[in-house]
Amino acid sequence: MIRLPQLNPLRPGLFPDPEDALVEPNGLLAWGGDLSAERLIAAYAQGVFPWFNEDEPILWWSPDPRCVFRTDAVHISRSLRKQLSKSNWRLTADTSFTRVMRACAAPRSGAVGTWIGDDMIAAYEELHRQGHAHSVEVWDRGSLVGGIYGVAVGRLFCGESMFSARTGGSKVALAGMCQFLHRWGFPFLDAQVTNDHLLSMGAVEIPRRQFVAQAKRLGAMPGLVGSWMQHPITLP
Repeated sequence: MIRLPQLNPLRPGLFPDPEDALVEPNGLLAWGGDLSAERLIAAYAQGVFPWFNEDEPILWWSPDPRCVFRTDAVHISRSLRKQLSKSNWRLTADTSFTRVMRACAAPRSGAVGTWIGDDMIAAYEELHRQGHAHSVEVWDRGSLVGGIYGVAVGRLFCGESMFSARTGGSKVALAGMCQFLHRWGFPFLDAQVTNDHLLSMGAVEIPRRQFVAQAKRLGAMPGLVGSWMQHPITLP
């Protein structure tokens, strides 16, 4: 039986080396600790993120390989561009962070429950209040039709989840976020775990060791802390 390290509650910045994470399940690194802003920021800066169900202890992950988007290389299909050209959609940043989180938390088709529970929402709302967690919203007039949220540490942005209430809503949110990040000097968006949908939009896999080195370098750079609401964001 494998003994998984438990985080020290008194040392929120201390995590095991991501290279010590389990192979199966891929990237499981540690358990315990808390979801304080200090611990979360330290985790992302070290290439680690929390992911657990509401009835589980807090679990911390750093999978290998890591799925990322270059912020200048998100693929938007011709059909979606055509859809956007005929739409009234517009994008905003940080105007409805909690609404985006709760929409992401809603059960997906064929899924049971959600990993974005009340404790996670409260923790990321605090990060948002401190200027470290951000959202991009997609609007059709007054209706929220898509969105994405994540955490910025220095010039590192870690995407957490996205949703669609209309066809293409999450893709537009992701592309808009990447366009915004590229403008502000964020070279990539961390998408964490690979799936076919992300790959179809231009995501690539990189070795965990390479990702962690980049995360530490980018996380130490001056960031864009505070609300992004005042910055204009346009359709891709």
